[in-house]
Amino acid sequence: MTIADRIRVKNVRVLSDNYATVTETTFDYRRADGEWQTQTRETYDRGNCATVLPYNLKQRSVILVRQFRYPAYVNGYDDLLIEAAAGVLDGETPEVRIRAEAEEETGYRLGEIRKIFEAFSSPGSITEKLHFFVAEYDPSMRIGGGGGLAEEGEDIEVLELPIDQALAMIADGRIVDAKTIMLLQYAALHIFR
Repeated sequence: MTIADRIRVKNVRVLSDNYATVTETTFDYRRADGEWQTQTRETYDRGNCATVLPYNLKQRSVILVRQFRYPAYVNGYDDLLIEAAAGVLDGETPEVRIRAEAEEETGYRLGEIRKIFEAFSSPGSITEKLHFFVAEYDPSMRIGGGGGLAEEGEDIEVLELPIDQALAMIADGRIVDAKTIMLLQYAALHIFR
């Protein structure tokens, strides 16, 4: 039996369709004991995304960005977030989109990129699946200042950090973004061994 055999959608109502689509869905779900239970869930869908961690083995460094995130602010985080470059796919392949995002946000035109895994960011309410990449960089790949697109409300600072400092920033709470923590931990385990 597949999950599709255990779901009967009864009603879908769009609550918002601005930056993202927020829906309320009522469905019947067949529990493990065979009983059907009616449930209602809201989902937030803005599309799938890609993220990348540029790293330099020789320098033992990574490129991250720092920017304002309103949802984090209203949840009590009174600082700019330090993150890996990322963006919504917008109909592109993850590989194409992340190259463009890296250039827009960090100013680096990356060479070979390597996909390391996919993960759902918060599957209890958000449909987003993230495609995670790593890519080597060197100073010659910098083609601009980065900073993002002002017309998209981006005001991004580019950070080049030693990997040990970035990892310490997770421990002391200066890096609290989940995708960035996952990429840095991957780098610590598989790249900067």
